[in-house]
Amino acid sequence: MLFSAVVPAPFGAVGVRISGQSVRELVYLPPGISEKAPEDAVSEAVARELERYLTNPDHAFDMRLAEAGTAFQRRVWEIISSIPRGAVLTYGDVARRLGSAPRAVGQACGANPFPLVIPCHRVTSSTGLGGFANSADPSGFLLGVKRWLLQHEGASFGQQPLL
Repeated sequence: MLFSAVVPAPFGAVGVRISGQSVRELVYLPPGISEKAPEDAVSEAVARELERYLTNPDHAFDMRLAEAGTAFQRRVWEIISSIPRGAVLTYGDVARRLGSAPRAVGQACGANPFPLVIPCHRVTSSTGLGGFANSADPSGFLLGVKRWLLQHEGASFGQQPLL
């Protein structure tokens, strides 16, 4: 679990992995993980960006992301990146835009190495929150992160409660 930085968050922490001058991965970490000061200028800049977002959901990220994902995953992530703060799309909505299937969209969301920057938390099932980061456990840590992020951004969808 080698991170270049670990940034505390209201739901636990975010681990930052850097490769050269780019972010290689952001990882949601559960409560109890110790904060880690940034190792270098790149991880320090990323940590500041994350802190700004956690304080202000309107913060626009400006960081270099490493190349990642298949062509299909990158298409899904592009659509997800266009969802404005406070809004959500369903897996089916994204699938229809791509001529694909909701399950494939969910798998691409789960493979997203840059959560928060590519806001896969803004994609839900048609009947509620759906899964998150390859977890569908309704009482699990990762769905708690998704709930927190959607509340932080002021999102609402249908009659489905976030909690």
